[in-house]
Amino acid sequence: MIWIDTIIQGILLGGLYALFASGLSLVFGIMRLVNLAHGDLIVMGAYLILVLVTLLGISPFIAVLIAMPLMFVFGYVLQKHLLNRTLGDDILPPLLVTFGLSIALQNALMEGFSADSQRLPTNALTTASLDVGPITLGVMPLLTFGSAVLVIVGLNQLFYRTELGRAFRATSDDATTASLMGIKPANIFASATGIALVIVTIAALYLGLRANFDPNIGPARLIYAFEAVIIGGLGSLWGTLLGGVIIGVAQTLGAAINPEWQILSGHIAFLVVLLVRPRGLFPRAHD
Repeated sequence: MIWIDTIIQGILLGGLYALFASGLSLVFGIMRLVNLAHGDLIVMGAYLILVLVTLLGISPFIAVLIAMPLMFVFGYVLQKHLLNRTLGDDILPPLLVTFGLSIALQNALMEGFSADSQRLPTNALTTASLDVGPITLGVMPLLTFGSAVLVIVGLNQLFYRTELGRAFRATSDDATTASLMGIKPANIFASATGIALVIVTIAALYLGLRANFDPNIGPARLIYAFEAVIIGGLGSLWGTLLGGVIIGVAQTLGAAINPEWQILSGHIAFLVVLLVRPRGLFPRAHD
């Protein structure tokens, strides 16, 4: 029974990793942009929520509703006026610029909040649990996993049932042809990054509620996000959720055997999948 509980906890942990990865998968799927600052943007979102909670005296769940449109605007402006200038056949400029952005964000957060660990305030909901037979499930991990599923369902609805989604797909397939049809790729890319940062803000909420955070943890979140995206298949949203679950289950099983193996087990699972399926479990047809 203990192994069943461990696997379930790993599945729920995978929901958090899927939230880390969904925004990254969205941006890569539309514009082939590898954003090395993605993890630091998650941490920035957590600090933004913390500031709103502290200044306004509100719940983190209310603060995130204020933070999401702010992060959307930040992402839109960032893509429109900086990252769009780096896009092209050469993948090196986006990598260099987002790497520089990562360093800048870390230093800005360090300057503004110091290196001390922070955590969003919790309440009875965030510490509650449910007994399901012999297994105890935390309400917060359940909320995290449910949010990850809702995010991916929402993104799929956006992609396949809205005019914006059709513009996303057309621009992803051929930006030049899309522009001849009246679509402005620069605005589409900016909207995609804005939406990605809305997802980042949701991920930041659960990161801050479930663990301590500081300005330097962004790169580790980026690694988990990359691994989930690559395991699932580049650009596959449901694959990203499965990738997060695989990493989460591997980590909890590794920790059950030896607590020192938790992080290593997730990386080993990633390498095993990469050896068996180099393009991920659900690669897109034209990847």
